Amino acid sequence: MAEGPLDTPVDYTYLRYETHDEGTIARIVLNRPKYRNAQNRGLLVELTEAFLRAEADDTVRVVILGGAGPAFSSGHDLGSAEYRAEREPGPDQHWSFTCTGATYDAVESRLHQEWHYFYENTRRWRKLRKITIAQVHGNVFSAALMLTWACDLVVAAEGTQFADVVATRLGMCGVEYFGHPWEFGPRKAKELLLTGDCLDAEDARALGMVNKIFPAAELDERTLEFARRIAQVPSMAALLVKESVNQSQDAMGFSTALDACFSIHQLGHAQWTYLSGGKSPVGTTELGLPDWKSAPPVQRADPYRP
Repeated sequence: MAEGPLDTPVDYTYLRYETHDEGTIARIVLNRPKYRNAQNRGLLVELTEAFLRAEADDTVRVVILGGAGPAFSSGHDLGSAEYRAEREPGPDQHWSFTCTGATYDAVESRLHQEWHYFYENTRRWRKLRKITIAQVHGNVFSAALMLTWACDLVVAAEGTQFADVVATRLGMCGVEYFGHPWEFGPRKAKELLLTGDCLDAEDARALGMVNKIFPAAELDERTLEFARRIAQVPSMAALLVKESVNQSQDAMGFSTALDACFSIHQLGHAQWTYLSGGKSPVGTTELGLPDWKSAPPVQRADPYRP
């Protein structure tokens, strides 16, 4: 995070940071529209910096997280040129691939790297000392669910789709921050993971995962109006509401379950690493998985269709 006054310009590469209503509302916008805001390491590190910037600013009461372009986020970046460059030694390598376990062997390295940049960062966003609103649209797939679930409130555009396709396309048990049973319910979570089917915005609202649904053309402004209502709540009261709900959830086992499921997730990576002879931490076509690059569109989880 940049040092100095909070209004010091920050040169973000992968997102935009803006404030509204005399600084009481901050909006962070994922800004890789060409890749449907797929999450490369640079974006994730900048997102943490932006969240912490908003947290440090005592004027900010509500933080909105949205995405530019046709989709909120398509999940983890699995192959863009930037993704490849930031991982390999060279002038464009991201510093995080030289530390925090990156120098260990394949299985141990992934354990540390994913804990820091896919798991613990998401838990940190959930605990942000501000009220956060996920403003989502288009496809909210796999790792995009983690960004969404880390927020306190969720606003969706009409036509939004939610899915975790890593079981059906990559042979994994779900994303690293395994909130599925809590967000979908246990039996629905199993169905969605085992089929790769999606929920639409109305389905997600019925499950309690989405708070508001707005027309896509009005999403920015209507979300801002919603944030203004939340910003009127005294900051101490708002924080205590958030803490009361989060701690109630944790008392029911949420955080402990997340820890356990992260370990299970790493077991899945270890299996594929072994089966592929160290070539891949996920299932591939050579190992019997379908080619995710040519996978058909996801289908809505229709209760009246097999």
